[in-house]
Amino acid sequence: MKNKQSLWIILIVVLVIMVAVAIYYIFRQQGQMKDLQQQSELVKEELDDNYNELIIDYEGFRMRISNDSLIARLETEQMKVQRLQEELRTVKATNTTRIKELKEELETLRGILINYVQQLDSLNKENQILTNENRQVTARYNQATQTVSQLTKEKEQLTETVQMASKLNASSITVIGLNDKNKVADQIKKMVKIEIRFVIDKNITAPPGEKTIYIRIMKPDDDVLIKSRSNVFAYENREINYSAKRNIEYEGEEHLVTIYWDIDEYLPTGTYRVDIFADGNRIGQKIFKWDK
Repeated sequence: MKNKQSLWIILIVVLVIMVAVAIYYIFRQQGQMKDLQQQSELVKEELDDNYNELIIDYEGFRMRISNDSLIARLETEQMKVQRLQEELRTVKATNTTRIKELKEELETLRGILINYVQQLDSLNKENQILTNENRQVTARYNQATQTVSQLTKEKEQLTETVQMASKLNASSITVIGLNDKNKVADQIKKMVKIEIRFVIDKNITAPPGEKTIYIRIMKPDDDVLIKSRSNVFAYENREINYSAKRNIEYEGEEHLVTIYWDIDEYLPTGTYRVDIFADGNRIGQKIFKWDK
């Protein structure tokens, strides 16, 4: 019986010792876990500061560049930094594995920024070289442009001179009224026809060939005598009405032209004007009066 009691006492003592040892180790482990958690919190705070610094670095670098493609790539990486920082702030301090991964991600993103900086420095050097080359090219281009401009101006002046020289000219312009017997009428009321006669002067520089001669007869009220509103021709980038026209074959020599206008309307007394046109130019004009 005594041996049994002694055995129980021994067992109880052993259990007490084991419990005491277990409690000691539990408290010790809890203390170690607390220390580790505190260290992990410090690591998180330091890592968060590093993320903040990296975000500022990205922002500062973005302000230095103007390349749209590089800015877009930089903004993508900057947003990634911000997302990882948000994750860091929500991850538990005990999740040391993820914190370590976030630290590695930070180093990767910092390396990317360094690479961008190096690219920018390289681009700046290349741009400086290109800028210097561009200045030289621009100077040569400006010089060439001035030369071309001068040549163009001289060509335009020459073209204008040639055009003026080749322009037809109408001279010896006469305007008379004819009666029904095809004789000169002494009064407007007796006129049935207007005869416009003129000479196209000799001009060997004018292109030979068929020419259309237009005339416009202006009444004292500046109204044009016309047979139809559709009778128009091109003059100074617009279309204007003509009274009559005639086609001639011009070979560079003097050419007598006669054009008639049949009077179908009332003609008042006063000052009239006849304008003569060819090749888009006004080549002659005659002002006259009919007083009776």
